[in-house]
Amino acid sequence: MNNIIEINNLCKSYGDVKAVSDLSFCVKEGELFAFLGINGAGKSTTINIMCGQLAKDSGQVTINGSDLDRELDSIKRSLGVVFQNSVLDKDLTVRDNLESRAALYGIYGRQFKERLHELASVLEFENLLNRTLGKLSGGQRRRIDIARALINRPRILILDEPTTGLDPQTRSIMWKVIDDLRKNENMTVFLTTHYMEEAADADYVIILDSGKIAARGTPLELKNSYTGDYITLYNTAESDIKKLSDKYEAIRDAYRIPVADTAKATEMIIKNPDIFRDYEITKGKMDDVFLAVTGKKLDGGDRK
Repeated sequence: MNNIIEINNLCKSYGDVKAVSDLSFCVKEGELFAFLGINGAGKSTTINIMCGQLAKDSGQVTINGSDLDRELDSIKRSLGVVFQNSVLDKDLTVRDNLESRAALYGIYGRQFKERLHELASVLEFENLLNRTLGKLSGGQRRRIDIARALINRPRILILDEPTTGLDPQTRSIMWKVIDDLRKNENMTVFLTTHYMEEAADADYVIILDSGKIAARGTPLELKNSYTGDYITLYNTAESDIKKLSDKYEAIRDAYRIPVADTAKATEMIIKNPDIFRDYEITKGKMDDVFLAVTGKKLDGGDRK
């Protein structure tokens, strides 16, 4: 796959604070790319630079083959962005909001009506077209934010914490639409999120800490590098668990034992077949990876 985003040695400071420090990475065309970090790690600064809303101090940004310094208009036409906070006009109807956005891309008349119908159908807001944004629920407004970002059929969709606070139904609808667009139109998705299950589905992950890359890789690579495996045993007496390890955790109706890797788990099972009657082996989670890499939880708290 070709690189659709290339960022090299990107730097941005606010006085003595280095928001982004010598940042370099690339994003492959068509992939779901997760960009993780606590608030203040540099995620939004990077996104704002990519969108042309913030001037960089130094470095090179190339998006969809266009250089940010010379071809910003071309880059903007290839992007769709869902910001943390809605940029829609609360006093306008859904239809008027999307029609004014479409006009910026030269989408008028029948072409606009067809695109509006298509997006309203997949995002399930056909009955909201004549309602003003200010009268919609948070989940309903988010669907319109997504429609706004998709109105121009972008090559790259940037999602800056798009599902924070959303109801499960809206989250499910949003991800179904995005997955279909990736599959059918090879759209690239650049995601920041506080939901680690979303990051776990990414093709590639970068973890930022204080404006620098702290870790990078596929979710599996990161789990293998920064967390171990876990054996969870059900319907087992605690006395048997103690025979296996002095490091274990009681969870509801089971016990969980950390092991270095799958090979260690297999060795333990072979040596103690009478104990392993009802069990499962699982990888560590992306939450564990983030904590191991940064010493912080994704909500911003330091490790105790």
